[in-house]
Amino acid sequence: MKNKLKLKTSQLPLLAALGIFLLLFILGSVMYTNFLSLRVVLNLLISNAHLIVLSCGICFTILTGGIDLSVGAVIAMTSMVAAGLLRAGAPAILVVLICLLLGCVFGTLQGFLIQYFKLHPWIVTLAGMFFARGVCYLIDVKTIPITDNTFHAISQFKIYLLPGYFISLNVLIALVFLVVCVYISRFTRFGRSVYAMGGNYQSAVLMGLPVEKVKVLVYSFSGFSSSLAGIMFTFYTLSGYGLHAQGLEMDAIAACVIGGVLLTGGVGSLFGPFVGVLTAGVIRTMVDFQGTLSSWWTKIFVGTLMLLCIVMQVGIVKRGKIKKGSEIIDDANENSEDSEKDVIEIV
Repeated sequence: MKNKLKLKTSQLPLLAALGIFLLLFILGSVMYTNFLSLRVVLNLLISNAHLIVLSCGICFTILTGGIDLSVGAVIAMTSMVAAGLLRAGAPAILVVLICLLLGCVFGTLQGFLIQYFKLHPWIVTLAGMFFARGVCYLIDVKTIPITDNTFHAISQFKIYLLPGYFISLNVLIALVFLVVCVYISRFTRFGRSVYAMGGNYQSAVLMGLPVEKVKVLVYSFSGFSSSLAGIMFTFYTLSGYGLHAQGLEMDAIAACVIGGVLLTGGVGSLFGPFVGVLTAGVIRTMVDFQGTLSSWWTKIFVGTLMLLCIVMQVGIVKRGKIKKGSEIIDDANENSEDSEKDVIEIV
């Protein structure tokens, strides 16, 4: 019973995020005709699929107590590399594989610098952001349109749920990626190590966890997810451009915070970024339905909501409702042997 109570209290930020999302959706349904419809929900998923993938990837770095500011620039770099290779006649499948490998290598290099040179993640990933944007303009200073038949076919591919209601391939990729991320975070040693590092790094070291390897892998995964989001974004826009995804890293961080992920690490669920993305999407949709408001009001509302969520999280932590890393470590305590329990309780 005690463990079950702990699990519930550790989910308070996520439950609050779900409540905010439902409240906003109900408010939009009351204020605007046709807001409460399956089409609006599906459009939310279609337009934000790449952001879901991006937010899940950056969430792992935040859970360790780090950050990755380069993710938006990696999307732009991926779009430019893909468009440039396709323009040169490279096969679409090979282009996708090269872009995914590029993102993974890029993230690994950042993780290596952060871990082994003891550099701050903000500095390394900020430099990575400038580097990736610079690479875009080395390829071309203008927009590169994509005319490849395979990319166009994928862009137009639709999965019909009901007559007249469909989702794109990007949505399917995003949902599968979300499920994989949730599984990794909750049911693998890697996921438990991520939470332990964010909860108390020194305790994670004393526990004998492979913290050096995990930290590098976290940034490798963030780079991979950024390049995957870049491929999805390219399917969506059918172009490569150096100014693509400007500020998207902040949208991803905001989605994590709104979804209950603590910026200091160790607290949060991988389902949280998904809820955060949809919440921001609902706000954007409400602004669009209003018709008289500038799109910048979306930023104002999301920023205000993000600030309120941070204040709420700090209040919950200070009152002792949740402890860093407790969610995953409690699961590990339930499933491990007695000798392993003693080690985990150090955290």
